[in-house]
Amino acid sequence: MKVIGFNGSPRKNGNTGILICNLFNELEKEGIETELVQLSHKKIHGCIACYKCMENKDQRCAVNDDSANEYIEKIMRAQGVILSSPVYFLDATPEMKALIDRVGFVSRSNGGLCRNKVGALVDAARRSGAMHPLDTMGHFS
Repeated sequence: MKVIGFNGSPRKNGNTGILICNLFNELEKEGIETELVQLSHKKIHGCIACYKCMENKDQRCAVNDDSANEYIEKIMRAQGVILSSPVYFLDATPEMKALIDRVGFVSRSNGGLCRNKVGALVDAARRSGAMHPLDTMGHFS
């Protein structure tokens, strides 16, 4: 069995990276192969809603100017997928959101390619006592 994990943090060895590595250590103890992908190391942009994946049905995104298709291929070869992201201003990083949208569209366009994958989400949120994101923008002061 193989599990692929995507670290959505721009900081390779930050809290999110530490969390996913700890999870990988436990999986590897059980004989499960793991692979870590740092989303910040290659370009990936959001879905442009061209719907070509729905026409082509070739298990690929029609946009080929970034790493999305490479990541889709890695997900298709794995039995498990871990999505890991820090939480900035109540959301995952833009790179993680782009991955989710692009993979989701291709999966749905091809009969649910990810339907039988085991998945997990790992997030690193701010510590308690941190300011609410809206406070930092001048709202709700």
